[in-house]
Amino acid sequence: MLETVILDAATLGEDISFAPLEAVARLTVHKLTDREQIPERIRRAQVVITNKLRLDGQVLAAAKDLKLICVTATGFDNIDLGYCRSRGIAVCNVRGYSTDSVAQVTVGMVLELTMGLAERHRYVRSGAYTASGVANQLAPVFHELAGKTWGILGAGNIGSRVAAVAEAFGCRVLTHRRSGGCPLERLLAESDILTIHTPLNDSTRGLIGREEIARMKPGVILVNVARGAVTDEAALADALREGRLGGLGVDVYSQEPFPEDHPLYAVREHPNILLTPHMAWAAAEARQRCIDEIGENISAFLEGGQRNRVDL
Repeated sequence: MLETVILDAATLGEDISFAPLEAVARLTVHKLTDREQIPERIRRAQVVITNKLRLDGQVLAAAKDLKLICVTATGFDNIDLGYCRSRGIAVCNVRGYSTDSVAQVTVGMVLELTMGLAERHRYVRSGAYTASGVANQLAPVFHELAGKTWGILGAGNIGSRVAAVAEAFGCRVLTHRRSGGCPLERLLAESDILTIHTPLNDSTRGLIGREEIARMKPGVILVNVARGAVTDEAALADALREGRLGGLGVDVYSQEPFPEDHPLYAVREHPNILLTPHMAWAAAEARQRCIDEIGENISAFLEGGQRNRVDL
């Protein structure tokens, strides 16, 4: 069995089983790891498992025996792939484990931003509904999704699942992907709802900025469940303040957790915003599926296979 270290188990939750990993590896588990602790903790490791930590050449240099890095996520933008290539260190991610979870949260965000159910619940809970003497309360106005145009930026597994749900609601669906689909300019111009599902890389960093927001319909509902840096977060905050966005839902940020000087911190109490703490991927079933797949990745590596291997 390979000496295996989990660096940030707390990001995976305490309700999941590491038994699939213990079956194939000698496992050491750290709940959280500061950057300065990484070199010592991976010094003797042959396999390193991480979720969010940045593993670059500076910290990886200490791990002389390292053979495999397993990322407990679909994205692997926190791993220095160039350094891994130079050292012959394999990298594996997990694909498709969170499709249903992220799609579900995406749709939930759109519904909440469209209908304001939480605010309506607070109206009833406060006693205001009872005191009003009116059988219903219709403000703020909400609209049906049927007939609206739902744009999907990034039509991989998650984007495709969201598209299927959008179609079930009666939406007209437009998709933009690197390999084709609707041109980005048309997607921006025609979407009443725009949800972002594209990976973060050199071509998508800052993809949605001030110019792109200016091309969107006034009042568009915008939801980002991909990576924070796909958007210009300051531009999002400004567009919300200026009333260009009808609603903004964000689950991912360029800094996590975001600090008090982050652009979205200043608008966190805006009535048309819904911010969640990078949890869209994290349904209980998805997190256990993730661990199960990491175990399968390690087994495949031991057997010389290529399962979920990142192309370096």
